[in-house]
Amino acid sequence: MAVTEGPMQRAGRFTPAADLLRHTIRKAGEKRGFATMRILTHWVEIVGEDLAAVTKPLEIRQPRPRKGGAAPQGGTLTVLALGAAALRIEMESDRIRDRINACHGYRAVERLRIRQTSLAGLAEARAPFTPPPAATPDPHLAEAAAAATEGVTDTRLRLALATLAANVLSKSRP
Repeated sequence: MAVTEGPMQRAGRFTPAADLLRHTIRKAGEKRGFATMRILTHWVEIVGEDLAAVTKPLEIRQPRPRKGGAAPQGGTLTVLALGAAALRIEMESDRIRDRINACHGYRAVERLRIRQTSLAGLAEARAPFTPPPAATPDPHLAEAAAAATEGVTDTRLRLALATLAANVLSKSRP
């Protein structure tokens, strides 16, 4: 029996989240003018970590096609920037534009428009991640895990197996 695979399905294998969301993300990006998502996904590599921390690409506006002529190349990229960073973006606009166009392989961006914003304007994409606090291990579980791995002579392997055993034992408790 042949299994028919859809464009985003893989028969019997794990499907990465990127494959499941690719169409949805592309449609959302196209609504904001991003025909290709490279500017959004590679923003840190394009402008560098220091500028990426204080800027965010907002939208690309493509020029209207001319009557009877070829479609014009190069849109206008609007970038959100924190107050003082806007001047730096303006000074480095040629370099940023050249790097964006090199990423795309054609003249995707003709000019940059900078819109100053506050930290709240950039906060949406920069939510900090704080891991949950580590739970204190139960001493009885640690003893049981150590007893299960006492025959192992390699220290690193024994510690890894003891950690694994403690995790398994803590999940299997009622």
